[in-house]
Amino acid sequence: MSHHDEHYLTNVYHKLLELYGPQGWWPLLDWNGENPTKTGSLMGYHPGNYRLPENSQQRFEIVLGAILTQNTAWTSAEKALGNLKRLKAVDPHLLLQLDSEVLKAAVRPAGFFNQKTVYLQKISRFFIKLDGEVPTRKELLKVKGVGNETADSILLYAYHQPQFVVDAYTKRIFSHLGIIEQNTSYMEVKNLFERCLPRDVPLYQEYHALIVEHAKRYYQKQPYKEIHLKKIKFN
Repeated sequence: MSHHDEHYLTNVYHKLLELYGPQGWWPLLDWNGENPTKTGSLMGYHPGNYRLPENSQQRFEIVLGAILTQNTAWTSAEKALGNLKRLKAVDPHLLLQLDSEVLKAAVRPAGFFNQKTVYLQKISRFFIKLDGEVPTRKELLKVKGVGNETADSILLYAYHQPQFVVDAYTKRIFSHLGIIEQNTSYMEVKNLFERCLPRDVPLYQEYHALIVEHAKRYYQKQPYKEIHLKKIKFN
């Protein structure tokens, strides 16, 4: 994409926002909000409120959610998170005190529960060690179970750092539109968005969430039934 086309990504963002409105990610289970677009889960969304998380427990809940939602739908991750809440384990010290089998049983609805149990224990130790500091991307990526997408989700949603989150849907939509190749790497896509957009946390949060919402509607089955973004001209 040349610098002439940088407006394109901004135009796509405005189109998605016009279609679906603010998404209010990342959901927090005890937050009395609802999902404005009604696909999937309905709990914990907070459209227009970019102050969250407001405390360490909410921050840790987002960190746990970012691990639990790997390779699964948020609705499944949310069940596991609900189980951890009932065990009073949305606290790194208390999570680490849980018997491994108890933790595995709690995590089971999110799938891959053996490895996710280990990942949750590792990220809990890391979170304790941070002692309230903001982690660097490099530090996060050293934690077992944390890859690019998880690291960026944690930084963007838990710590309000302007790191653009790329997921499979981002690649699906923007390769279909001809902006990137299907095999473009995570970091190339991330760098493209960060180069073309202002470094703005609410913008990055909404854009990522809107991409997911749009893709759930139009990019689940091939051939893709894209009707909205195809109309946007490149320059």
